[in-house]
Amino acid sequence: MLKGENYCITQENIMAHEMIGLNVRVAKSSDPKRIGIAGKVVDETRNVFVVEKNGNEMILPKNECEFEFDLAGERVIVDGKMIVYRPEQRLKTLWRSLNG
Repeated sequence: MLKGENYCITQENIMAHEMIGLNVRVAKSSDPKRIGIAGKVVDETRNVFVVEKNGNEMILPKNECEFEFDLAGERVIVDGKMIVYRPEQRLKTLWRSLNG
């Protein structure tokens, strides 16, 4: 669980939260070269995460990967196909489904 001043990201609600700034690793991918890529999410579009590690940015397609996020020591797996939304649309859509 990752706690902040006004929010708490957990395994149950991670898909309805902002992912920029979180540490991530590719757990599974249809492209074996992507498995194990890890770093910090620095940008997100509808279809990709941009992940930075050691000054290098890598583009990771959401619909081809399963991501493992580190929430203060807790590992959370997210299927990229479930989050193929623009960030603002994903937050709105999934937040409503979690709280609706």
